[in-house]
Amino acid sequence: MGPLLPCYLLLSILTFSAGLDFQQGSKPTGQPVFVRNSNPVERAAKIAKRSLPAWLAASPNHKIKPRSTEQGDSCKALQGYDTKLTANTHSYTFNDLSGSVSLAWVGDGTGVILALTTFQVPFFMIRLGQSKLYRSENYGKSFQDVTSLINNTFIRSEFGIAIGPENSGKVILTGEVSGTLGSRIFVSKDFGKSFTHLDLPFIPMMQITYNPENSNALLVLSNTNELWVSDDFGSNWKKIHDMVCLVKWGRKNTIFFTANLNGSCSDRGILELRRTTDYGKTIKTVGSKIYSFGLGGRFLFASVMTGKGTLRIIHVSVDQGESWNMAQLPPVGHEQFYSILAANDEMVFMHVDEPGDTGFGTIYVSDDRGTVYSKSLERHLYTTTGGDTDFTNVTSLRGVFITSILAEDSSVQSVVSFDQGGEWVPLQKPANTKCDVTAKDPDKCSLHIHAAYSTAMRLNVPMLPLSEPNAVGLIIAHGSVGDAISVMRPDVYVSDDGGYTWIKGLDGPHHYAILDSGGLLVAVEHSPTQPVNKIRFSTDEGQCWGTYTFTKEPIYFTGLASEPGARSMNVSIWGYRDSILSQYWVSITIDFRDLLTRDCDDKDYVQWLAHSDDISDPNDGCMLGYKERFLRLRKDSVCWNGRDYEVNTQPTLCPCTLDDFLCDFGYYRKENSSECVEQPDLKGKVLEFCLHGKEEQLQTSGYRKIPGDKCEGGKMPERKEIDLSKRCVSDLLGPELLIDSRTSKSVPIVITVIVIMLLSVAAGVVFVKKYVCGGRFLVHRYSVLQQHVEDNAAEGVDDPLETNHETANGKIEFHDDSDEDLLE
Repeated sequence: MGPLLPCYLLLSILTFSAGLDFQQGSKPTGQPVFVRNSNPVERAAKIAKRSLPAWLAASPNHKIKPRSTEQGDSCKALQGYDTKLTANTHSYTFNDLSGSVSLAWVGDGTGVILALTTFQVPFFMIRLGQSKLYRSENYGKSFQDVTSLINNTFIRSEFGIAIGPENSGKVILTGEVSGTLGSRIFVSKDFGKSFTHLDLPFIPMMQITYNPENSNALLVLSNTNELWVSDDFGSNWKKIHDMVCLVKWGRKNTIFFTANLNGSCSDRGILELRRTTDYGKTIKTVGSKIYSFGLGGRFLFASVMTGKGTLRIIHVSVDQGESWNMAQLPPVGHEQFYSILAANDEMVFMHVDEPGDTGFGTIYVSDDRGTVYSKSLERHLYTTTGGDTDFTNVTSLRGVFITSILAEDSSVQSVVSFDQGGEWVPLQKPANTKCDVTAKDPDKCSLHIHAAYSTAMRLNVPMLPLSEPNAVGLIIAHGSVGDAISVMRPDVYVSDDGGYTWIKGLDGPHHYAILDSGGLLVAVEHSPTQPVNKIRFSTDEGQCWGTYTFTKEPIYFTGLASEPGARSMNVSIWGYRDSILSQYWVSITIDFRDLLTRDCDDKDYVQWLAHSDDISDPNDGCMLGYKERFLRLRKDSVCWNGRDYEVNTQPTLCPCTLDDFLCDFGYYRKENSSECVEQPDLKGKVLEFCLHGKEEQLQTSGYRKIPGDKCEGGKMPERKEIDLSKRCVSDLLGPELLIDSRTSKSVPIVITVIVIMLLSVAAGVVFVKKYVCGGRFLVHRYSVLQQHVEDNAAEGVDDPLETNHETANGKIEFHDDSDEDLLE
C-alpha cells in the first residue's frame, strides 16, 4: 500500500443477477472482492465406495486419470503471445481521489460496465462526500465520465449499484439529499445511457430490491422500518406496512415479511410472518411468535418461539406458508444455533451447533419434504463468532460439496462429498506436491482447502474457491498439503474433474478468474505491499501457465474483475498508482480473444464421463442415480469456446445401489466407515415422528434414498412409514389436538354426547340472537397461530431447548427442535 494512501480502497463487484441471501441487513447485491491495502485417510486416486450390505454393493474402486494430454504437453501450444496481448491491452486512469470503486456489469454480453467512485469523510453528525459515475461499453477498455447524468449527486456506496434481473437493462442508484425527510434515486432503463431522478417519500434503510420475475416491481424498507413497494419502477411508491423487521421476495410476485405490532424489532420472538401476493392490496398472516424466516429453493423456513420463551423451532412450508411442519431434528440447547447451509427444490443442508462454544456442529440433510433429516457430517467447522463456515457448493459438477471439520486435536481439515452429503472423504493429495510439516507421515497426507474460515482468521488467502456451472469439473482454490490446513503461505490448486484429483497450479496466493467457459484461466499474484505488473494465464486448465507483463509501470494491485458467467474473454486488473502528491485509480483491461486464433470445432472436444475415469465400463460413473457424459475441450486445443457455448450432457439412468442412499433418520456413519449405524441415544427405541398432523412410525434398515437421486430398479433397503392412526402436533403454527383413536371404545360415545350438547347450546344461542335480540352478531375466531406458544420470548439469544423427548413407553418422538441463524 502506498504510504500516503489515506484510507482503504474497496472495489465491489455487482453482477447482473441477484443471488439468494439468507442474511438480514442492507448489504448491496454482489460481493466485495478487492481490498487495498480426523486423521486423514490416504485415498490415493480412489473413490471410497460403500460395501454393505453385499447385495447393494457398488462398482469396484477405480482411479481417476487426467482427461487427455499429459501435463506439460500443452505448454508448447502457445507461442508469440506477447505481441498479440500487447496490442489488446487497454489502460484507463480515473483522475479523482475517491477512496472506493464499485463495479457493475449491466446486462449479459453487452459489454456495459458502470464504475461508481466514492469519496466521503465524517464531519460531526453529517457525511461530506463526492461521487463520480463512469460508463464503459467495451468491457472496461475505456470509460466515459457520466457524472452529469446523476446531477453530481452523492451516491450512497453502501447500497451499491442495483442492477435489474435477467437482461432488463435497469439500474438504480440511491442518492443522499441533505436537509430533507426523503431521499432520491436515479433510475435507468437503457443500460445506464440515461438516468431519471425520482424523489422518495422516505429514506431507505437497505438497497432497493427487484422482484426476480418482474423488474418493474421494487420493494425497500425505510429507516423507520416502513415497507414500501412500487410496481412501476419507482415512479410511484405505496407504504404497505409499518414496523417491518425483515422482508424477502418469494416466488410468483410473493412478498414475505415479519412485523411487530408492538412497534419494535428488538422483540424478535413475538414477530408475525405475513405474506402478500398483490403488492400489499391484501395481506395474510401465516405465522406468529416468529423469531425470523428464510427462503431456499421451494422451502419457506420460520424460526418459531415456544416453551416459555426458551425454545425456537424451525417450521418448514412448501406451499408458501399455507401449511407447516416442524423440522424433525435433534433438540438443541442454550447458545446453540441451526443454520441453512444450502437448499434447492429437492433438499436442505442444515448445520446443528454443538452445545458450548465448540466452534463445530453436525450437518444434517433433509428428505424431499424438508422435514425429516439424517446425519451427514460430524464436527463440521462453524464458528459461533461471526458465523464462518467453509461449506462450498461446487457448481461445476453435480452433487459435489467441500467443507472443513474441526478434528479432535483442534486442527482444521478439509473433506469433500461427491454424492450430495451421503459420504465425506479427505481430498486426494496432488500428484505434483509433497506433504508439509503438518503431516505425521511424509508419504500420507491430503489436500486442505482455504475458504471463509481462513479469510476470517486473516490468513493470506485473497480469494475463496471458484467454480462455474459452464466450466464443467473445474475448481480453483487456495490450499495446503498435509494433515491439516496450514497457516503458512498457501498455493493455488486446480481440479479438472470436480474435486477427485488436483494439481498445484501456482506458487503462493493469487487472485484468479475463469474465462471462456473454462477455456482460459487468468491469475495475478496477491501482493499487498509491492506493486505488480504481470498476469498469468492458462489454456489447459492450470497445467501450464504463461506470463505477460501488462504494464511497464507497476501498480498497487487491488483485484481482478471479469464479467460474471465466465463467458467473457476480457479481464480488468484494478489498482492504483501512488505518487508524492496523489493516488489515482487505474484499470488495465486485457482482451485475450486474439490469443485464441480460431473457433473450436468438433475435433477440439472429447467425451468425458463425470465421476469416472473409464468411459467403457458400463457400471462406472453412476452418481445420484445416473451418469453424465460431457463434451469437454481437449487440454491441448487452443481455441475459443465462444459466448454461445453450452454444456453438452448425455444423462443415462443407473440401477440403484447403496451409493444412492443416505443414512436414515436415527442413523449415522462413523468416521471412515460407509455403514449406517444407529445413533447411541436412539438405539433400541421405536422411531416415531409427526407429519401433517399424523403420527407415523419409521421402520428402516438404516438407509433412505438421496433426494434428487434418479436411480431405477436394483434392490433397495427396506423402509416403511406406517400411519399409527394417531393425531399429533406437527405444526405449532396450526396445531391440532392429540387424539388416540385406539384408547377406549367409550371415547366415540362420549364425543357423540358432547357434540349433541354443544349443538343444543349453539341452537339456543342462535334462537336467542335471531329472535330475541333481533340482529346479527360477531363471531370471534381465535387464531390457532396463538395456541401452544408462550408470550415471553427471549431477545436475541439462542434459547435452551429440551434435550430429551422420551415418553413413558420408551419411545423417542422428535416433534421439535430448531433454531436457525442463517434465517436472521
